[in-house]
Amino acid sequence: MQVSVETTSELSRKMTVQVPEEKIQEQVNTRLRGLAGRVKIDGFRPGKAPQSLIKKRFGPSVRDEVVADLIQSSFYDAVREEKLNLAASPMITPKESAEGKGLVYEADFEVVPEFSLASLETLEVTRFASTVAESDVDGMVLRLREQRKTWQEAGRPAAEGDRLTIHFEGVCEGENFTDGKVENFQVVIGSKQLIPGFEDGLVGAAAGGTLKLDLSFPEDYGNKKLAGKTAEFTVEIEKVEEGVLPEVESEGFLESFGVENGDVASFRDDIKGNMEREMNRALASRTKTSVMDALYAAHSALPLPRVMVDQEVEHMLNPYRQTAKKRQQHLDESPLKERFEPIARRRVSLGLVLGKIIEAEKLSVDAKRVRAAVEDLAVSYESPEQVVSWYYSNPEQLRQVESMVLEDQVVDAVLAKAKVNEEQVAFEELMKSAQQDSAAA
Repeated sequence: MQVSVETTSELSRKMTVQVPEEKIQEQVNTRLRGLAGRVKIDGFRPGKAPQSLIKKRFGPSVRDEVVADLIQSSFYDAVREEKLNLAASPMITPKESAEGKGLVYEADFEVVPEFSLASLETLEVTRFASTVAESDVDGMVLRLREQRKTWQEAGRPAAEGDRLTIHFEGVCEGENFTDGKVENFQVVIGSKQLIPGFEDGLVGAAAGGTLKLDLSFPEDYGNKKLAGKTAEFTVEIEKVEEGVLPEVESEGFLESFGVENGDVASFRDDIKGNMEREMNRALASRTKTSVMDALYAAHSALPLPRVMVDQEVEHMLNPYRQTAKKRQQHLDESPLKERFEPIARRRVSLGLVLGKIIEAEKLSVDAKRVRAAVEDLAVSYESPEQVVSWYYSNPEQLRQVESMVLEDQVVDAVLAKAKVNEEQVAFEELMKSAQQDSAAA
């Protein structure tokens, strides 16, 4: 077998492989002999047909099979011999395969770049820290009370936070677009449930009153017929209610959160424990982002195989395609591809860099950390033991956790060597940032 490799660009290669006819004929003859005892040819008992007849009838198809198999096997033999690290499967173009002329084909592919890892000691990263203060617990208790809020008639004009029951209808350019009157619609003032200005217009309204609102629909409103246009709403106020928060010590409140003994201190301890778990996850994520930013910046000149970036973009597009197919909608992929391109490049680059660090630091998945990570994921469920068992009985799900843990081990390795700046973050700011990151993901 003869192999030649041509560099067509920084990461692109063209390999030409020649396989001698003798090797092809050897495998063809071996397969034809194997066929002799299995095929049935009219006029001959099984296994008694002459080899020349078997070759005439089956030779071309057997040769095609041999050539296809040889292309695959010889290519990867050549890759090993040339010590090439492929970024993805090659594009193979047969050039010659006629009987008597051997096999010649070309393979075009990209290779994974060879690069030196930036010194981890030169990196500057930030490790974030925070604490759950009693005032943070107070805020969470208030939010939990808000979730159990009841409503009672206010007996006064409506104010921010009140719940109103209204009947309304809207007219735009002389056409009623609410299909008559919408009856008994409930809206909380300040919830931003309705178009801008509607809820503000309800402030000061009293039960039994009627008011008219001239409002403009946003330019990006979902209903294109109304987007950007002005409409007149006629609103009848049926009821104005104010919220009543339950006292923490009131009957049934603590029990509704699983605190059977009614102990307020235990309730607050449970809340604080949950908040600290969420805080630690958010801190780890924010610190990890700082490390990844530093690694990405330190390897900004790393050339990336186009095929790997394209594959990552395709992976990111798949959920959008599935949603569009489910909704039977057309999906314009061009703006999405443009938006995903820098994200894909970052992911591919970091994937290569992390792999290099894992190799350099001789890291392997820590089974104890995997177990701890699985238990942390399971703790918020009603039956954590069942969730843990589920992870360990689903190899694919467990591999995802292992991958996450290995990334965390890389972060630890970087933090152990890099210049680390400590930064304290207020709990509320930390969690707000984490929610925004989650929504943007």
